[in-house]
Amino acid sequence: MIPDGISVKSHIDLTGRQNEVWIRRAVLAVIALIAGLALLNVFGQRPGTDTVTSDAATLSVYAPDHVRGGLLFTTRFSLEARRTLKSPTLILDPGWVEGMQVNSITPEPRSESSTAGNIVLRLDNIAAGTKAVYFIEFQVNPTNIGRRSQNVQLTAAGQRALTIDRDITILP
Repeated sequence: MIPDGISVKSHIDLTGRQNEVWIRRAVLAVIALIAGLALLNVFGQRPGTDTVTSDAATLSVYAPDHVRGGLLFTTRFSLEARRTLKSPTLILDPGWVEGMQVNSITPEPRSESSTAGNIVLRLDNIAAGTKAVYFIEFQVNPTNIGRRSQNVQLTAAGQRALTIDRDITILP
């Protein structure tokens, strides 16, 4: 006995509904494609390392170049001194904090200031042959979308030592 409201032609024989299976398959394929692209880091958050070296020091920045709004990420700044760096300073482009929250800087720099819109972090002296590592934790504002410059300069004793040119893309 067939329940009320069930049509043998439409519900059992699927007459006129042959294309629905292809629509379901297409929707599942789109979902699988999005998941596959996320695994390939198309939508961001996987960090990478940018490194520059001079006779005075090596500067490395370990950070993602694609992030999504609302997410937290940590950037690691590694400074390896080949000779003693007196009064080292990290100068960060405004793109590091534009539309983002800085949750913490570990260890704390000697001082923080701003010059011409750049963030200036004055660090303790770094002895030759040693390495200093600084972590900055960020949170991306959900309404922050676009591409920003996140260049980093290392100066020592007032002399520009190294520069890393990098950008970040913020996805919705």
